[in-house]
Amino acid sequence: MKQALLLTAILSSAPVLAHNDNHISFSSDNCQIEFQNNVAITPTEVAITTANSQRLTIDADGQTFINGQQVDVSEQQQRALTHYADTLRVELPKVAEMATDAVDLAEVALNEVAIAFDLNGLEKLSSMLEEINQEVHATFYQQGSFVMGEQAFNDFSENFENQFEERIEKAVKSAMFESIGSLLVTIGSEMNNSNGNMQAFEQRMENMGKQIEEKVSAQAEHLEQQAESMCDNFAHIAEQETALSHAIPALSSYSLMRVTAQ
Repeated sequence: MKQALLLTAILSSAPVLAHNDNHISFSSDNCQIEFQNNVAITPTEVAITTANSQRLTIDADGQTFINGQQVDVSEQQQRALTHYADTLRVELPKVAEMATDAVDLAEVALNEVAIAFDLNGLEKLSSMLEEINQEVHATFYQQGSFVMGEQAFNDFSENFENQFEERIEKAVKSAMFESIGSLLVTIGSEMNNSNGNMQAFEQRMENMGKQIEEKVSAQAEHLEQQAESMCDNFAHIAEQETALSHAIPALSSYSLMRVTAQ
């Protein structure tokens, strides 16, 4: 039961974020976004790099450069570029926040199970979750920049998606072994409270599991709502990029978001 709760918690955002050999996508019931190109964000500039190493830079004043050459834009276009860069600076880091929120949700599930069964020896599992949070942060925050793109998501897949289940299972088994004494005491106490009635004992265990699931599910639902909102915001970014590309054709190769068919 503990493994199911923990894995459900950590992977609750998985349908929203996907990565394949060619593109990164974000999807929900209301939108489906494909992420293309790479971006690095600092407080002073937003830099977008294409697969063939062409580079677009927008500074804090909305001045725009392609491969170091300034692009002539009107004042209105410069304001639009500043707004676009500011939007990326606010919205893109929410991807990293969602990932760490998912790890935090797993820790909530862990704590609920530990309290319910009066378990000890779970410190290693808690430490492992903290390590994963640090790894997620390091994936997206590199050398003073927030980065998103193919390499970042390759790292994300390797460090987070692919290894997490195996690491959780190993840590849970270790925690179970260390906690077997207190777990047996708790089960014995519960059976005693049920006067040896196995059906009553099973019902008490089922009710306890449902209570834990309800607490975790409520927070998982909130995380899912955040993901829906993020996907919608990315759709608005795609609209901004389309408008900018129409106004400034030189920017057409540097869009980050593309709305795909659902």
